Amino acid sequence: MRMERIADASTRETPSEEAVFVSLRPTTLDEFTGQDELRTKLRIYVEAAKRRGEPLDHVLLHSPPGLGKTTLAQIIAAEMGVSVRITSGPAIEKAGDLAAILTNLQPRDVLFIDEIHRLRRNVEEILYPAMEDAKIDIILGEGPNAQSLRIDLPEFTLVGATTRSGLISAPLRDRFEVSFRLSFYAVDELAAIVRRAGALLAIDITEDGARELARRARGTPRIANRLLRRARDYAQVKGQGRIDGETARRALKMLEIDDVGLDALDRAVLDALLRKFDGGPVGLETLAAALSEERDTLTDVVEPYLIQVGFLKRTPQGRVATERAYEHMGVKPASDRLL
Repeated sequence: MRMERIADASTRETPSEEAVFVSLRPTTLDEFTGQDELRTKLRIYVEAAKRRGEPLDHVLLHSPPGLGKTTLAQIIAAEMGVSVRITSGPAIEKAGDLAAILTNLQPRDVLFIDEIHRLRRNVEEILYPAMEDAKIDIILGEGPNAQSLRIDLPEFTLVGATTRSGLISAPLRDRFEVSFRLSFYAVDELAAIVRRAGALLAIDITEDGARELARRARGTPRIANRLLRRARDYAQVKGQGRIDGETARRALKMLEIDDVGLDALDRAVLDALLRKFDGGPVGLETLAAALSEERDTLTDVVEPYLIQVGFLKRTPQGRVATERAYEHMGVKPASDRLL
């Protein structure tokens, strides 16, 4: 089970790539770029809680991967001046695991549970009294001799993150007082994120280079930072160590990322939809089988951006390609191919 304090990432002597990525995370709301409405509301909620000397109300964050849910949880803890404990729904296998985490929290601490929709039902039920009354019920013994023991907890803030908000049970969802949906980022916002990351990593990057990376980052900061590091590698080996627009374009071509940010898997999905299934509608299971991919990969990773850029529609009958998808892929509709 993964559980750590926010400061743990800085104790590693040799930072891995993930540790480098963590170091690029903003640590305050002022440093956080984008999601302006969310930041405005969250700043008010945090300041009000601090003035009352209370923990922040429980917060639910939902969005596709890579838009900043974990970063925001860490920022909430930093702004509140408390520690954060990090775990995930699949990692908490038993009710006792969650009880151990909750009883070790300090007053007003933040508990961040990623992929909270994947909590087991028996574990989830432990959270209900913990969120509402700062108490948990522990069952001692078995059978007729079993006894229920109620334990008081320090008041805390639960920050839940999910990529599948529809899979969260209604009782759990109702216990979150604050809910935010993170949206994809604009190119200007991503370019600012790339420039900030470049400065932190001491990378020489031009405005044109930053915008080129941002334009193909699928509206996602995590991807923008990943592309920056790969462009840095390319610039150091094949260029002059400087990421300008042309160097960025060459690096992205090597990565098989096209002008709108589609990678090989995105294009494979569109190609199958357009050529094998004549643009749809086609069911998710059928599409996943045709690509030998997991359905969750398609729904969580591929489809949100394809829908965002207007290449794909979800309908009750299945997935359908749009006219823009045909144009981008250079494929004629089936009706035109028969002429």
